[in-house]
Amino acid sequence: MQCTSCETGKLHQGNLAQLLPSLTCDHCGGHFFYLADYLRWKETNPEPLQETDITDIEPSETTKAIICPITGRLMRKYRMSSEHQHKVDLSVAVNGIWLDKGEWELLVKSGLSNQLNKIFTDPWQRNIRLEKTADVLKAQYENRFGDADYEKLQQVKAWLKDSEYKAEMLAYLVADDPYKV
Repeated sequence: MQCTSCETGKLHQGNLAQLLPSLTCDHCGGHFFYLADYLRWKETNPEPLQETDITDIEPSETTKAIICPITGRLMRKYRMSSEHQHKVDLSVAVNGIWLDKGEWELLVKSGLSNQLNKIFTDPWQRNIRLEKTADVLKAQYENRFGDADYEKLQQVKAWLKDSEYKAEMLAYLVADDPYKV
């Protein structure tokens, strides 16, 4: 079977992890496997794999759309986490997963090897978007206020958070002249 990612190599039967069958490309090193096989593997490996067995490898990322090698239909891309730009491809028609070379190792290093099925859920993807939005806003605030002032604001915010007079203190701070009625 031809690799639909690199379109050069052939997919050969192998194992992504012990007892997790996959089709592996002999050219680009990508892997195709079924979610059902992953879930069976996960039953015997409920804890995340440890990275002791993983060698340092630079994961590749296919930015183009990938065609499912089984159905010939486009696969959907899902972000792994907010820390990584890498995306996992899913063929929704057959629940087939495509990982580019090194992405399994990245999942293992990130402690996500036992959560791969969650990556395809709306709550997981929503949390990633929220985390990315928070990072963008934090960078904008730091840029606008400067590092020193932003740090002071963070300290004041933490101090006000648990105060029983929080609302009154905020009103005092925003009032031009808090002593006028």
